[in-house]
Amino acid sequence: MGVVNLSRDSTYRESIAPTFDDAIRRSLIMHAQGAHVIDVGAESSRADAARAGVDRQIEQLIPVIISLVERGVPVSVESYEVDVVRAALHAGASVVNLTGTKDEDAIYQAIAEHGASLVMCFTPGQTVRDELEVRIHADPIPPLTEHFAPRIERAHSLGVDSISVDPGLGFFYGSDIDPILKAQHQAQVLLHSFRLRPLGVPVCQIMPHAFDVFQEEFRTAEGVFAVLGKLGGVGIMRVHEVPRVVATLRMMDVVGTQLPEKS
Repeated sequence: MGVVNLSRDSTYRESIAPTFDDAIRRSLIMHAQGAHVIDVGAESSRADAARAGVDRQIEQLIPVIISLVERGVPVSVESYEVDVVRAALHAGASVVNLTGTKDEDAIYQAIAEHGASLVMCFTPGQTVRDELEVRIHADPIPPLTEHFAPRIERAHSLGVDSISVDPGLGFFYGSDIDPILKAQHQAQVLLHSFRLRPLGVPVCQIMPHAFDVFQEEFRTAEGVFAVLGKLGGVGIMRVHEVPRVVATLRMMDVVGTQLPEKS
């Protein structure tokens, strides 16, 4: 899943598309590089970023979605606003990257009506914009399971058939969390993604950047974290550096075919 941001406040600067033409160009390049789905959003998930109203989001997103769908590119829309989700689905988006819990039932119903897929993000508050700080647990999997299980059951009950869960490795980390501890936590969640399988749905993970570890080489970080995600059983990788991650996964597949069988 390649990421294209229409908001200028997005943290990963290289993912920002300032204009409609830029968004289409970047999306088509990512698709050609190997992204199966392009995830577009019109508001940054950072708590301190400028808010984008519903009308503004729809104004920016819908022409991009329509244009990409007409070109045969599957589109995911990132939002927590029910009106934005409805407009995006009507325009042809096939995936909703849901970054909130408000109006959750109405959003599930809209997804079901359009036969779309749902990426359910870890959101302990109403939206990822809430100024909450995630607690880093010694074992992060039980709290994630507890959070997602009832939401998945509710979504299924309202007709959503295709669901994946996103543990939210890019959300809710406050400035008081040591960046090395944060990177360790992100790596642990990636490696232990297989333990979320009892939920009965695939896991979708953002590939972290760990700037304090990689520093000026941070653009290579997603390829490194993709190794951990692959080993941990991540089903969907949401990335900004599509060619690096695709090459990494290709190499892992090549190596995997050469490994000796376990006795």
